This record gives sequence, C-alpha cells and structure tokens, in this order.
Amino acid sequence: MDVPTEFREHEGNAARLFTATAERRGDALAVEMGGAELSYAELDARAASFAGGLAEMGLEPGDRALVYLPNCPQYVVAILGGLRAGVVLSPVNPQYKSRELAYQLDDADADAVVTHAALREHLDGAFEETGRSPLVVTVGDEVPEADAAFEDVAGDPVLVERDSDDTAMQPYTSGTTGQPKGVLTTHGNLRAQGFAGFGFTDLDPDDQRELAVLPLYHITGFVHSTWQTLLYGGEVHLRSPGEWDAAEAMATIEEYEITGFVGVATMFVDMVNHDSFGDHDLSSLDTVNEGGAKMPVAVQERFEGETGVEMSEGYGLTETTAATHTGVGSSFGAKPGTIGQPLRMTDCRVVDADGDPVPVGAEGELLVRGPQVAKGYHNLPEANDEAFTEDGFFRTGDVARRDAENYYEIVDRKKHMINTAGYNVYPSEVEELLYEHDGVADAAVVGVPDERRNETVKAFVVPVPDSDVTPEAIKQFCLDSLAEYKHPREVEFVDELPRTASGKIQKFKLVEGDGGDAA
Repeated sequence: MDVPTEFREHEGNAARLFTATAERRGDALAVEMGGAELSYAELDARAASFAGGLAEMGLEPGDRALVYLPNCPQYVVAILGGLRAGVVLSPVNPQYKSRELAYQLDDADADAVVTHAALREHLDGAFEETGRSPLVVTVGDEVPEADAAFEDVAGDPVLVERDSDDTAMQPYTSGTTGQPKGVLTTHGNLRAQGFAGFGFTDLDPDDQRELAVLPLYHITGFVHSTWQTLLYGGEVHLRSPGEWDAAEAMATIEEYEITGFVGVATMFVDMVNHDSFGDHDLSSLDTVNEGGAKMPVAVQERFEGETGVEMSEGYGLTETTAATHTGVGSSFGAKPGTIGQPLRMTDCRVVDADGDPVPVGAEGELLVRGPQVAKGYHNLPEANDEAFTEDGFFRTGDVARRDAENYYEIVDRKKHMINTAGYNVYPSEVEELLYEHDGVADAAVVGVPDERRNETVKAFVVPVPDSDVTPEAIKQFCLDSLAEYKHPREVEFVDELPRTASGKIQKFKLVEGDGGDAA
C-alpha cells in the first residue's frame, strides 16, 4: 500500500498522521486488549480530549511527562494525546522502582507523570529523593486524592503546531554501560518511521492485524507494533509482556487471525521449545519480524519449517527510532542470519577503527544516517560529539559486515567482544552454534577473566528439560565446529538467563555472577 496522499500534506506535529488515518478508518477497530476495544474515531476523540485536559492542567508545549504505565489502551491515548498537546513524552520501564524512577524523573526535568494505580507507590520514593512534585495522572480504580484520575483528564480538543525538528519523545537507552541517556526523538523521526511502515506489507488495512506483546515503553514495541500499525489503519491487539506465554501467544494468533508479529529472539525460542508448537494454526501470519538481539538461525529455521511463514530479522536502536534495516521488502527477500538491507531512507557505512570504510565482507563498526536518527542526547553535549561523525552519521557501537548484495549482518556489540590470548571472539558466533545443539534451550556467551589468556570464553546454558546433556558434551560439540580458541572452556547450566523487559540478555549480570539461577 502506498503512503496516503494526505500524509504528505501533514508536516510538523506527528499526531496529525494518526488523525488523518482516523478520518479514513472511522469505525474500524484500532486497539483491542482483553476484549476491550477502541475504534479509530473513539481513539482519536479520546486523544484530542486528553490533550485538551493536559493543557487545562497547565502543561505547555515542550514540557515533559513521564509515561510510567504497563501495556494498556490508556498508554496509547496518553502518547497520542501528549503528542497533540506538544508535550514531550518520556516512556518509563514499568518494572522500575523508586531509585530508577528518580533518575529519569530528575534527568528529564519532568513536569508530569502518567502512571497506574498498581505502580503509584514507587513514585512517592522518587519524589522524596528528587524533591520534585510533578502533576500525577493515574489510571485505575484507586486514585490517590492528590492525583488526577486518567478518565477525568479531558478538555476541548487540542492539536498544537510543532516543527519537524521539535522533540516529540524522550525515551531512555537501556543503560548497559553507565546511566541511561535520554534520546531526543523528534516529530520528524516519528513521521519518517510512520512512512516506512507502509512498505512492510501489501495487505489492505482491513486485513492488517498486529499482535503487540513487546512493551510499549520500548521503541520497537511502540513504533513497529503500534505506531506504524495505527498509521496504516490496521488493528493492534495489545497484550502484556509481563504475562508472556508462548502457548497463549500462538493461540491468540490463531483466534484473531493475526497477520503481523514483532518479537525478540527469546519469544521465538520459547515458542519452538513449547510442547504445543505445531498444534496452532499460524497460517494467517503475513509478516513475522525479530529484533533486539541476534536471531539464532537454528531457531528461525525451526519456526519457518513448522509454520511455513518466513521470518525477517531487523535492526534498529532507541537512537534510530527503531529500524534502520529489515529483511521485509529487501531486494532478494529475507536472508537468514542477516538483518536485511537498509531502509531506503537510510545511509550506512561499515568502518574500521580510523573511520575508513572496510571492503565487502570485512568487519567494522556500523554507522547510520537518515531521517529516523534522533537529533541527539538530552543535556549530554560530549556524548553527542562521541556519537556522531562530522558528516552526521551515528556510531551504533555494533560490529557488522555486509555482503555483495548489500545485506548486513550484525556480528556483535563492540563491547561484547572477547579478547582471548590476542584472538577476538564474538559471543554471537558461539551462541549461534549452541542453539544448534538438541539439548540447548537458551544460551549466552561472555568473556571471563583468565590469568593466562586475559579472557576466556564461558557459556551459560539453559538445557532442554529432561535432557541428559552435560557441560563436557557442550564443550566438545563446540570444539568440533569452532577454532579451539573460540570454544567455551567453561560451561555453566542455569535455569534461566537474566533479561531486560525487551528480551535482551543482561550479560553484565552473568559476568558479575549475579545472573542466571543455577540449574
């Protein structure tokens, strides 16, 4: 489907794009969760009224509001309404407690917080720690007297003028190397990714049904599962990642005839390892995408072989408002093991340590440039200088290589590379092999200190239930297929791996010995 003509007429405030879709889609279903439904007309009207309510509460364009909510329809209303009001929305991980909240509340200089009654207790500690007392809007039945009830935040419809370069959202990085950084995502960034979504499927909007399980606070969950689907005119079937269950997800796909699903690698690992895999009809799926972490080819092949649905791996960052690469719509289709080709609006380079381009097939740091790349970090000029080249390319920190057909492969994070006796080992290569072992359900590879080699390779493995696999068998399996210096000299079995809410393995916890539960 081509980008609607009226989209090209709406510059500035990205919320205009949704309003244009709502005018076209009217009574069509926009959002469903737990049986509760909102049509496009209802969602647009509620967002417009919510924007008016924020203005009446005294919030002005440019003011910042934390959105500290689990996945729920009110989250979507808050984002769309906040955009209309010109308020900068700063999504917060709903798993955060007071200490983490305090950092983001203070760093963002937030004037308001939209939260849920179930999370409200954590805010008081953050307010006490920071000395701040922002406006609080609370979703739920038990709203503190000092707060505004979400349903009561209403006023005359508002849609303020914004420039494309004005900040629309301020999500935070995951903070895996120091404190999280606020990313200045503009209305233009959201507009660019909204347009990109029209190239991901040829289905009619009446037939587009997206299962949105990823957390909405995460850039992929918001942009690819929700924002792009709502601009396209399809249905968003919203679910809670905290209640993720592989069998339930497959049953939902079958029940609602879901056509689109974006997940992280661990979700597909869970599905292919579940006893009910193969029992559900998943043939309605049109596009299946994975991002957030490198997809094990063995898992992808098992999923595709059983379902008959091609999976596409993609790549993007908080700083790039999600995708820069995808296999969907790539010239020669999806290539397992790669992240596809760059979106047509994206320039890419793979460079060496001196910043010079490397030949095809060689490894180097991936640099990207395009209209979806955020304008920088909030109040961090030095970080901006480090992150961007003089000609505007963003340094991703990921090691990549590209082939002759311009397909890119993410080798690993620069900071994850293991240096053992002078040899470089990328954990993802070892992890890829581990997933091919019948006794391995999940795995993560890290570097651990070694007096002789500087670092050595260690694998944390979640064994398949009732498997008789042993650590020694895992070591030998790797040694049979890899150079000796790459094979894990230590293998530790654990019940589960520590992950973020978006499914990324927290390798620092494994290195620090604070990670997986021992098996």
